[in-house]
Amino acid sequence: MRKYIIGIDLGGTNIKSAIFNLEFQKIHERSDPTEAAKGPSHVLNRMVGIIQEMLTYEGIQPKSILCMGMGIPGLLDPEQGLSLFSPNFPDWENIHVVNHMKNHFEFPAYIDNDVRVNLYGEWLFGAGSGYKNLILITLGTGLGSGIVNDGKVIYGTTSSAGEIGHMNMYREGRPCRCGSSGCLGRYVSSIGMVRTLTDKLEEGRSSMILKWVEGNLTAITARMISEAYDLGDSLAVEVMHETGEILGFGLSNVINLFNPEVIIVGGGMSAAGDRLLNTVRDTVKNHALHLSSGVCHIVQAKLGGQAGMIGAAAYAKNKFPL
Repeated sequence: MRKYIIGIDLGGTNIKSAIFNLEFQKIHERSDPTEAAKGPSHVLNRMVGIIQEMLTYEGIQPKSILCMGMGIPGLLDPEQGLSLFSPNFPDWENIHVVNHMKNHFEFPAYIDNDVRVNLYGEWLFGAGSGYKNLILITLGTGLGSGIVNDGKVIYGTTSSAGEIGHMNMYREGRPCRCGSSGCLGRYVSSIGMVRTLTDKLEEGRSSMILKWVEGNLTAITARMISEAYDLGDSLAVEVMHETGEILGFGLSNVINLFNPEVIIVGGGMSAAGDRLLNTVRDTVKNHALHLSSGVCHIVQAKLGGQAGMIGAAAYAKNKFPL
């Protein structure tokens, strides 16, 4: 009997789901709104419905599924299948994702952090292929990261290793949801870069972006900053450079600590490409240990929105007791 693996990437906006064969060729893929505001039970039942619909559409019997991997945002206990907390999901605390799936399916389900399943995807099939020491950072509304050291993914005592986004960059900086302040993610995420621009605009600086949003600072996006950068807007160039420099200082610390061969930059902000990364690379070159930085490449992710699904499937196959 032919066997398949399901990979699911649960996001605050969309649930990305796919079925793969054992060679990780994609059989079916879909994306559905998460509807997180309707609560944990609704989201879990929505995932169950999506899985059932995919199997029905492809004519695949549940007994043909070897296993399923799921990337879940936030803090979790992968061994217990328990999602402890997810900041972008209302009332999402101590949710036993795996037990819920057991109530509906006989095949085993495994969960891991959403950034780590993206890491598995890029490591095995994308920009990290062939490396034994690498780090993935995802730049979106925050900064997530996952670390591979000597061919093994680092989890730590509470499965929360690699929180690079909460590296303190300023003693008294921007407040962070973690309870501290000055965290790296508060400056280099899309929200952080927009905050840097709006702070400067509120100080009386000028930018063509002000005309685009008709003075409404809350309408500014990171994409607008990239577009204004391309048009030579001096403030956009300054903000992009400043953001890249702070990220470069943060990654200099990371390189000195972990000595990776490659750092992969993914997430929505990675679309800024070399506008951002050239400054990052220059900063790392000037401030990280030369022995370590000289062998570390900083590159864009290759798989985009596909990484989480295929990474979740690969993680599940790795966990499955063959």
